[in-house]
Amino acid sequence: MSHLKGKVAIVTGSSSGIGQGIAKRLASEGANVVINYSKHGDGADETLKMVDSAGSQGLIVQADVSNVSEAQSLIEQAWQKFGSADILVNNAGVETESSFLDTKEEDFDRIMNVNLKGPFFATQAMVRKLTAAKKPGRIVNISSVHEDMAFPGFATYCASKGGLRMLMRDLAVELGPQGITVNNIAPGAISTPMNKSLLEDKPKLDALLEKIPLRRLGTVEDVAALVAYLASDEAAYVTGATYYIDGGLSRDYHEQ
Repeated sequence: MSHLKGKVAIVTGSSSGIGQGIAKRLASEGANVVINYSKHGDGADETLKMVDSAGSQGLIVQADVSNVSEAQSLIEQAWQKFGSADILVNNAGVETESSFLDTKEEDFDRIMNVNLKGPFFATQAMVRKLTAAKKPGRIVNISSVHEDMAFPGFATYCASKGGLRMLMRDLAVELGPQGITVNNIAPGAISTPMNKSLLEDKPKLDALLEKIPLRRLGTVEDVAALVAYLASDEAAYVTGATYYIDGGLSRDYHEQ
């Protein structure tokens, strides 16, 4: 498959989990991939091997997207290396569990800065480049079912993803005339390193699976396939949408 032959994709937070799976899939579709990481260089090296083995070119860029100048530098380096970029996948994200009353300011700031401020300014830097080059483009945000579903104990995370939903809708309207599409993917329970403790807690995992109509966790490949579609020309008329990829969880969710 080479739906993305000649395209360049930037994937934030692509040293592990969903981001790594996205980088691998986009490379397999023919795209060259800019691999971004903040802390885990070894994981980024692993992602680069996957991109190479798919026959595409990769570039590793260390940048903390919550820092505006680093987010801008990430986009700049992508354009310097490849001469252009077409696709930005805002995947980097963090979460911390705490009751609303116990939430600390530094945790609030970190989650908002990575999950909302990061996509805002990385997209801004990307769109400035696209505008100057008079090019269309694709922005895909990896959001969460919690852009819409309440999740007690994760108020800050939910607020950040709710903000990302509204940002996507606004930018779809604002950037549409330039041929830039903006969409969200909202994963539910996906099997990733981030969910390691859940995967090792069988009673908790079984209770969750009971709430998922398809009775399984999602895979990074499930999410990556949807990114590949939204990044392709087949999705040229899709913008302003959130795609749930949750096995039906959000349609059948109830607290204990």
